Amino acid sequence: MIKRIKYQNIDFEKYSFCIENSIQKNFYCQKENLDFLSKNWEILVYNDYEAVMPIPFVKKGFWKIVLMPLFCQQLGVFGKSDKSINEEFLKFFKKHYIIINYAFNFHNQFDTELITKKNFVVPVQEYAFLRRKKYFKGRKSTVKTAQYLEFREVFTTPDILSFIKNNFKGLEKQKDMIFFIHYILFLDYEDKLKLFGSYFEDQLTNITVLIDDNNSYSLLGLLNNEELKNHNGASFLIDRILDQNIENKSFNFMGGSIRGIEVFFKSFGSDLQEYQFIQNSKKDLIKNWLKIS
Repeated sequence: MIKRIKYQNIDFEKYSFCIENSIQKNFYCQKENLDFLSKNWEILVYNDYEAVMPIPFVKKGFWKIVLMPLFCQQLGVFGKSDKSINEEFLKFFKKHYIIINYAFNFHNQFDTELITKKNFVVPVQEYAFLRRKKYFKGRKSTVKTAQYLEFREVFTTPDILSFIKNNFKGLEKQKDMIFFIHYILFLDYEDKLKLFGSYFEDQLTNITVLIDDNNSYSLLGLLNNEELKNHNGASFLIDRILDQNIENKSFNFMGGSIRGIEVFFKSFGSDLQEYQFIQNSKKDLIKNWLKIS
């Protein structure tokens, strides 16, 4: 049986237990992370927290509109889960909510056909094998030619935050950039942040912004100094991080639907992980609104 539970009525002890003991466990669904990324969220629950599904939303008048928050890639069903249970969640979800977009996690499978998005992950393995057998030939060559660069861990100092502000691409609104910086500081406070930089003669060429979630790194941002991009600092950085960590931590590239970016991620020997996604047009939203009302 699926139940809808508002935020103030969630039993967070049971919620956290379900998440922590699920095969689908990820960073995005943790209470602290959702509290920061989404002003409003609630959950769907299967029986007595045997499975849970967090639902972020925005309020438009009397309506709750489901919308994935910035920097949150995959939610979905966590806990006891098979196709039949997932299908129950999906039917309840589509019946009771107006949905702009919502991403399930890559473990979730359904009888209903949904669109998919691409993600690329390098699983834990021996680095020497990864580079020798799985790197694309061109990526090996690029990495080799960039070994004169210097690799450093960096921190949230004013100059590093300024570099991020000046070089991050993909956020058109100033308020989104401010939110991104605040999120970085939140992750730092939660001890979930790792920043690495590449340098050429003490000039910062690139920075990786990573979410450090115990057994994995997730790439939140890869920033390039356009004036120094000919040094191939991005390839150098990713390779050095894999070299130092891939035998203990997987590496999640956090996306890859754009062709050029997809090829870049795949060139490091990453595996494709597709996840199910719901996305509706304005026309679809009107239809959903008429059904719910």
